[in-house]
Amino acid sequence: MDIRGRNGAALKDVWEAGPRNYLGLQVAGFPNLFTITGPGSPSVLCNMPVAIEQHVDWITDCIAFLHARGLERIEALPDSVANWVAEVNEVANRTLLPMATHSWYLGANIPGKPRVFMPYAGGMIRYREVCEDVARGDYAGFALS
Repeated sequence: MDIRGRNGAALKDVWEAGPRNYLGLQVAGFPNLFTITGPGSPSVLCNMPVAIEQHVDWITDCIAFLHARGLERIEALPDSVANWVAEVNEVANRTLLPMATHSWYLGANIPGKPRVFMPYAGGMIRYREVCEDVARGDYAGFALS
């Protein structure tokens, strides 16, 4: 898929050095594009149906929030993306997971792909709490319009 954001930016180019997003849910420069159980979320490190359900519920509530306020766009702010990527890396580095020598978790299954630990290793309970805090804060870390 050739996913394009603002000004025709290609997601594959934006993620050339590895995936960068906020909460594993949105990429700066790609308004209204939600990702489900992708990089930056607990995804493969927990029960996938639980992760999918949490994302779908969060996105549904977010869209309802936007609709109720007459808003049409939501987009992750670049600073929020940078902070979340740092959090994902910090939490992962408290574990042995990033030390895998040839793991698809690091992108090692694709020759030439940068090695970046992709899932959020802080656990589904903590991740859900973070997402709920963001929603309670009127979707702090996102630009709404």
